[in-house]
Amino acid sequence: MALYEPFPNYIWNLSVAIAMESGAQLGEIIDMCQPIKDAAASGADAGTPMFMKAWAAMGDKLIALAAEDEAKGRGFSASNKLERASLYLITAERMQGHGHPGRRETYARAREAFDRSTVLGQLNRERVEIPLMVGTMPALYTRAPGDDRKPVVVFCNGLDSCKELLYWTRLPQELARRGISTLCVDQPGSGEALRLQDLPVDPHSENWASAAVDWLERQPDVDLKRIGMTGISLGGHFAPRAVAYEPRFASGAVWGANHNWREVQDRRMAREGENPVPHYWAHVHWAFGAEDQEDFLTKSEAMNLNGHMDRIKVPFLVTHGANDRQISVKYADDLYDQLVNSPRREKLVFTAREGGVEHVGADNMAYGRDLISDWFAETLGGHTA
Repeated sequence: MALYEPFPNYIWNLSVAIAMESGAQLGEIIDMCQPIKDAAASGADAGTPMFMKAWAAMGDKLIALAAEDEAKGRGFSASNKLERASLYLITAERMQGHGHPGRRETYARAREAFDRSTVLGQLNRERVEIPLMVGTMPALYTRAPGDDRKPVVVFCNGLDSCKELLYWTRLPQELARRGISTLCVDQPGSGEALRLQDLPVDPHSENWASAAVDWLERQPDVDLKRIGMTGISLGGHFAPRAVAYEPRFASGAVWGANHNWREVQDRRMAREGENPVPHYWAHVHWAFGAEDQEDFLTKSEAMNLNGHMDRIKVPFLVTHGANDRQISVKYADDLYDQLVNSPRREKLVFTAREGGVEHVGADNMAYGRDLISDWFAETLGGHTA
């Protein structure tokens, strides 16, 4: 299995691959990428304004086409186009540096298209706001079918994702098929929490994960004894940390281990491994609310799971891609080896045999999605058939 690589740099190719795994149409991908191939040759950072222009233009075209569908009463078709429009606009916005002209407006159009798509498509997702000590945590709630109380999984972002991208992994849909609801969260340092509220990363993820559980406890359709937690990319730090310190979680999993992210920063300063987004250091300063590099490195010291994982006393699944170019597979070994008190610990490293070998399955999310869905069905009392 290989990452689709139309550009000469990893970061641009990663964004394209994520978009394709999130529901993009190949013809639209080609139309957006073809005119900006030369710009990519200047480096991952330099050509991003052209990237945004091309991808935002496709998003805006789809919004206009969706309006034509809606005027004809074709709500489902309009929703389909708005869904892709939102995806392309979010991808365009995600590639820009903090404070780049037009970034805020592009994000606003993406959110508006996403929300309109939810209504027109009658999609199984509800936007909710979870109170935090400061501000709120925006989230998307996808309900499993049926009137009885259901298990639920809290699904958190990585460094540079958002709740919409979490929804587009289709993990919520697969969990719903298995009788499990999903709460996709924009935790502090990500998505709306960062962009609209300036809430920085909290390495002690139990603080906001516990707030998510508090909110779930007030929902009449939730089985309070069957709440799980997972995360993607840097969520491979947040989810294990939350499960270790929040005793109400009954199961956990990571889609990509991120056992010692502070150590990863030293390697990135030495130019070892790939970055996930352009303008990387400016992004992490923004996400952590850091004044400069020294302040960021200080704030990121707590992004290390060593000495904490023996607190996990529930089932826990570790997954990783064998060819992850950002985060070494050795961190999956570290996490698994330290789950000494988990009554059921499992580790699966995806290889070329099945795919999903790149960072969080950017080359193929199908196997990670299926495995994690089945894991929670087995450990939270859902069903796999």
